[in-house]
Amino acid sequence: MTKSSGDKSEKEPWQGCYYKLEEVKKHNHSQSTWIILHRRIYDLSKFLEEHPGGEEVLREQAGGDATENFEDVGHSTDARALSESFIIGELHPDDWEKVEKPTGPYITTIESNSSSWTNWVIPAIAAIIVALMYHFYISE
Repeated sequence: MTKSSGDKSEKEPWQGCYYKLEEVKKHNHSQSTWIILHRRIYDLSKFLEEHPGGEEVLREQAGGDATENFEDVGHSTDARALSESFIIGELHPDDWEKVEKPTGPYITTIESNSSSWTNWVIPAIAAIIVALMYHFYISE
């Protein structure tokens, strides 16, 4: 672990604590289970038995980057908030290129008020198709 000089936030004491990828890879067993999510290091050792998806899911990702799998599952806002309590540090910037680069879009923890056109166009088209099918069925 490397600590950078600078002020640490009282709310986020892990800031400035950097871990090299090689160190994270060592924590891939039930006594010490670390994962990387969005370049942050999480110690999930004490959470294994509590994980709703089962201990195995976390153990499969232990010692590596679980960002893509975490996002694919579509964790709730509550799960994302809970995960913050397990952060112990950040992946050292020298190792950023060694793990998958985060790609999006990801589900955000901030409620979105976006009115994407797909939110109404797709249901509207589906309704029109159903109405046309019903019309042709009745007219026969």
